Amino acid sequence: MIAIIAVVAVLLVGGTAGLVVSSRRRKAELPAAKPAPELTEPKVGDDAEEPRDTPTWTLEDAELPESGATATLDKPESAQGRLVRLRARLARSQGSLGKGLLALLSRDTLDEEAWEDIETTLITADVGVAPTQELVEKLRTRVRVEGVSGDKARTILREELVALVNPGLDRTLKLEGKEGQPAVVLVVGVNGTGKTTTVGKLARVLVAENKHVVLGAADTFRAAAADQLQTWGERVGVRTVRGPEGGDPASIAFDAVKQGIEESADVVLVDTAGRLHTKTGLMDELGKVKRVIEKAAEVDEVLLVIDATTGQNGLTQARVFAEVINVTGLVLTKLDGTAKGGIVIAVQRELGVPVKLVGLGEGADDLAPFDAEEFVDALLD
Repeated sequence: MIAIIAVVAVLLVGGTAGLVVSSRRRKAELPAAKPAPELTEPKVGDDAEEPRDTPTWTLEDAELPESGATATLDKPESAQGRLVRLRARLARSQGSLGKGLLALLSRDTLDEEAWEDIETTLITADVGVAPTQELVEKLRTRVRVEGVSGDKARTILREELVALVNPGLDRTLKLEGKEGQPAVVLVVGVNGTGKTTTVGKLARVLVAENKHVVLGAADTFRAAAADQLQTWGERVGVRTVRGPEGGDPASIAFDAVKQGIEESADVVLVDTAGRLHTKTGLMDELGKVKRVIEKAAEVDEVLLVIDATTGQNGLTQARVFAEVINVTGLVLTKLDGTAKGGIVIAVQRELGVPVKLVGLGEGADDLAPFDAEEFVDALLD
């Protein structure tokens, strides 16, 4: 009896052990459960954020090809070639203003309604009220005395428009530094006017004139602004001094000028962050950037970049910038996309500062010196 009980016990223990082993084997064969994902609050803009494969660049200087490297640099177009091509483009985009005025002046009878139409055409083209009234008064006098037969209307209109654009203003860029130091050009303006692109294009112009140029990427607040400027520089073999994103713009501008002095550069071009003319703090920062630069070298040019398509709003911007910093020259961009070329006249009259450069397209060489007579001829072509 005892033996029988012992056998039964052995069988029960063995069966239980087998069940345990079998159960463990089945558990081992099942895939491991994945841990529950940690839930986090979504951030604004997460779905629109561009993924980064590489860390943000924080190098201070652009790495340029060493002497003898096989990198191919762009060869910028000559100044003469740009002027010929850009005049044709300006004539296509701005010609409606000149044609409209000529059509009105060539009427058999210039009554009050005709003169009102001339005023409306000029004001619509952003010439401004005061310059328009001045021009119309002079046209009235000359038409009354000289008449408008044949080509006389075009001759009178051309002469008065040229006088209004003021060919006597000094439009040369100040690119001769003091006492062997590089000339320093500070480029300012509101957001979206094309400052960084203008700096890159200007670098190309200067390289084509065999100038040694250094770029300063002092726009540290706009994403990829320094990358964009460095790309422009690398195309023509120009060094770009930059700093970490969100860094102090004045410090970077100062470093760029120091680099220019060390390299015996001819010109240092400093790109600044775009800022609304209504933001007092950001506007005051421009003054700081200029003061810090002048601890190393004098600032020879302050170029204010204005989008020509903004019309009278661009005039308001220019007025505020001129109050904060001593603007020495104007750059009008996007002049190819508007028939409102009168902003040239209005902004010069308002500030007493000449338009020195015009941008007439998206191409790398679509930047040229401004010439009053060329501009008026393009209007009337």
